[in-house]
Amino acid sequence: MWAGPGRVVRLNMQELVITWATPVFFVLIGLEMWLARRRGLSVYRSGDAINSLALGVISQLAAVFTKLLTIGIYAWCVEHLALLRLPADRVWVWVAALLLYDFLYYWLHRGGHEINLLWAAHVVHHQSEHYNLTTALRQTASGALFGWVFYLPMALLGIPLQVFVAVALIDLLYQFWVHTELVGRLGWYDRVFCSPSNHRAHHAVNDRYLDHNYGGILILWDRLFGTFIEEDDRDPPVYGTRSPLRSWNPLWANAEVYWATAQDTWHARRWRDKLLLWIKPPGWRPPDVATRFPKPVFDIHRERFAPPLTTPAVIYGLAQFAVLLAMATHFLGLGAVATLPRLLAYAGYLLASLYVLGLLMEGRAIGRWLELLRLLMTALIPWFGHGWFGMTHPDARVSLALALWSGISAMALVFRVRPGPLAA
Repeated sequence: MWAGPGRVVRLNMQELVITWATPVFFVLIGLEMWLARRRGLSVYRSGDAINSLALGVISQLAAVFTKLLTIGIYAWCVEHLALLRLPADRVWVWVAALLLYDFLYYWLHRGGHEINLLWAAHVVHHQSEHYNLTTALRQTASGALFGWVFYLPMALLGIPLQVFVAVALIDLLYQFWVHTELVGRLGWYDRVFCSPSNHRAHHAVNDRYLDHNYGGILILWDRLFGTFIEEDDRDPPVYGTRSPLRSWNPLWANAEVYWATAQDTWHARRWRDKLLLWIKPPGWRPPDVATRFPKPVFDIHRERFAPPLTTPAVIYGLAQFAVLLAMATHFLGLGAVATLPRLLAYAGYLLASLYVLGLLMEGRAIGRWLELLRLLMTALIPWFGHGWFGMTHPDARVSLALALWSGISAMALVFRVRPGPLAA
């Protein structure tokens, strides 16, 4: 796609690293769950965790189709517009690139809270009303639409493509561990780096904490630009957003702010207000729209969204997600070799599956019927489609395994999965 196989290898590095890091993520999530239980803390809810992980999967599916924005434009700019030609084999270039990337990330992240169009993408990361390591994996599918603009200064300065991709991954992976309630204050570390304490405050909707602590690796940017706030034990963070999602639908999670803003844009009488709705801070509405279409006042003491789930329903949801995660990993491996129609079909199947799983975790009756239909499709695709997605001549054992898995799942769904008392 871009000037030779070397470029292709670099473009696939993100998927490879994320794929190999995923088992580590899940080990750490398991460890956090175990420690939380030992300490008697209610850190996880099954539906919330599955929803966060599903959104992480969808963000990776979307990344396969948005490389032209996230990396392709950067590659073209660094090759044709760079003011300098910096070497990729110098330590100082890597250190400078990491610092510059983190600085630009601060402004992208800050923009994601101060500009409604950017918030529409970033909101996905904040929707969870719990705060744990699965929240770190809760990522947007539409962030690439405008996020690439913020990193163009690196291309213009001549930061090599492979260095840019690597430092972006370092910045991203660093932020995984700060999404936990189990790590307390860290003294001097909290004053210099983004830490669990600093980032808990960032995710909070309390008046004290709202729109602070944007740093990715360094919290020094917030101290420098006046957006730092320290976590206060007298005012424990309350997580989520001020317009709660209250759904496990991962597609709606990505679309909710876009849709709400589009509706307000349609209702606004002045053209100026139609534009301002997208560039003003989140929550701003023209007076005429706010009067005619009022929204409920935010209640910080509201009950967290937790549809009742029986233990069999939780086990079923986790088992289905595990299989879908394996399929998503297979999809990422096909990203550089499969045709676009095949990738789109595979992504469509995965999106539909995660959507149905969300309905099922909400205990909706329609979710059970759609899940049975999904299982039937999963069993039939290998037989009538002459292969699973990306596998034109699959081993007959693969087809048989999918058919058996779908059959067992269907029986479990019909006879065991029922809404009921809330499970953990």
